[in-house]
Amino acid sequence: MESKMMTFQAAAAEGVAQEMRRDPTVYCAGEEVSAHGQAYGVSGQGVFEEFGEKRVRNTPIIETAIVGHAVGAAAVGLRPVVELMFMDFLGICMDELANQAAKMHYMFAGQYKAPMVLRVSSGAVRPAGAHHSQSLEAWAAHVPGLKIVAPSTAADAKGLMITSIRDDNPVVFIEHRALLSVEGEVPAGDYTVPLGKARVTREGSDVTLVAWSAMVPTCLEAAGELAAEGIDAEVIDLRSLIPLDKEAILSSVAKTGKLVIAHEATRTNGFGAEIAAMVADEGFDLLKSPIRRVTAPDIPVPCSPALLKHFVPNAQKIRAAVITIS
Repeated sequence: MESKMMTFQAAAAEGVAQEMRRDPTVYCAGEEVSAHGQAYGVSGQGVFEEFGEKRVRNTPIIETAIVGHAVGAAAVGLRPVVELMFMDFLGICMDELANQAAKMHYMFAGQYKAPMVLRVSSGAVRPAGAHHSQSLEAWAAHVPGLKIVAPSTAADAKGLMITSIRDDNPVVFIEHRALLSVEGEVPAGDYTVPLGKARVTREGSDVTLVAWSAMVPTCLEAAGELAAEGIDAEVIDLRSLIPLDKEAILSSVAKTGKLVIAHEATRTNGFGAEIAAMVADEGFDLLKSPIRRVTAPDIPVPCSPALLKHFVPNAQKIRAAVITIS
């Protein structure tokens, strides 16, 4: 399959544009999507020129309206791809997302469905303060009926985007701002990545590192440091949290006997706790040592650049966690 170098940002946008060409029911909407491709350019340049205002819709800065209209559109047969500039504003539209989109198929006994994608940006990339820097995937993962996707590479950004748009369920698609400009080889054409299928990004035999989104390259960096010390770490990129690839996690832990989970979200009730509980429930006998979590502390995201460096987990913290169980 042919491929080309693209940024994460451009690859996700290409996935949306390809689906819009293939399926006339797909459209995108959000704040400034027609003029600028959204604040982070995630909708891509030239999309408005190609598809026009009927399929690239600017919205008011009202998250309830953005998500609420998408639920209605999805219910009558369209496939909206809508955007929130910041995942931090998920709470504003949580009723529309959690009580309408997520429950529609169940509450109407299959007569209606909500095939929509909600694109959200996350992550403490720069000193943006506590209102614009959070990783809130655990909020959405707690709601039955939602699928949660968090790619770490440009190729997965495209492949998972296309799969998410084609899915008949509502999907929360998380795009970490630190990854938007990162380049990678992206397959051309109709390229899809299945939801619920993790990827082993580095094979190893001594310890399993599980992560998603921007923590995957951080874990790979930590694995490189550990290799210099004679510790062979396996790195698993979950790619989607819901559905969760339990088999990939348990198979790796069966091989290594040790598990470290890394995520940028705060510690208490973060999604890493769910992974740890799952392994304890279904694979306790596989473990040779306690499970370790490397997370942000339970505080609001600081604005100070110096404090932010301590807030976000790094390779050194992951390495230190591995050393404690090695």
